Amino acid sequence: MNAVVGQYFPILVFLGVAFAIAFFMLAASWLIGHQKPDPEKNSAYECGFEAFEDARRPFDVRFYLVSILFIIFDLEIAFLFPWAVSLGKIGLFGFWSMMIFLAILTIGFVYEWKKGALEWE
Repeated sequence: MNAVVGQYFPILVFLGVAFAIAFFMLAASWLIGHQKPDPEKNSAYECGFEAFEDARRPFDVRFYLVSILFIIFDLEIAFLFPWAVSLGKIGLFGFWSMMIFLAILTIGFVYEWKKGALEWE
């Protein structure tokens, strides 16, 4: 049993150091940082509505549409990295499979572009 615990001891030390550094960084930023935000910092940033208002009021859904479309295309593009690394092993079948995937992705992007889903008034 001690051998098993001894094998995990470096991991526990690593986690302890990581938590200590994280705690120190958070405490230092809270102590050193400027705690009085200006009106620009409290203004609407990406969501399109004021951050400190009633959460139950109606809001524009276009932000969520654009953000979901971004996440979908961003995650699909993330498949290109492992594909590029393993391209030598998967051969022509893997190459043409990815080309079909990218064609479908491009068709979807052009469709949403033509529908005006990316336009912001």
